[in-house]
Amino acid sequence: MVASLVVSVVLTIVLNVAIRAWPGAAERTTRQLHDRAQRQQPDGFGRGQGRVRVIVPWRSMLLASIGLTIVVNILLRLA
Repeated sequence: MVASLVVSVVLTIVLNVAIRAWPGAAERTTRQLHDRAQRQQPDGFGRGQGRVRVIVPWRSMLLASIGLTIVVNILLRLA
């Protein structure tokens, strides 16, 4: 259990450092994917419409994962 928590925290820190090391990477990637999608669509389909924004609540998922891991381990030790 301790190893799982340590790995989760270390992975979160590494990903945050990576995001800050390349500050414009997310915007560039989004723009490139949008341009590629526009080129692949047939004429008249999807043109002029706004972008779709996808929100991934990774912090909430991480906290929920850690919390549920602790709860499950406690329940398994009590049983």
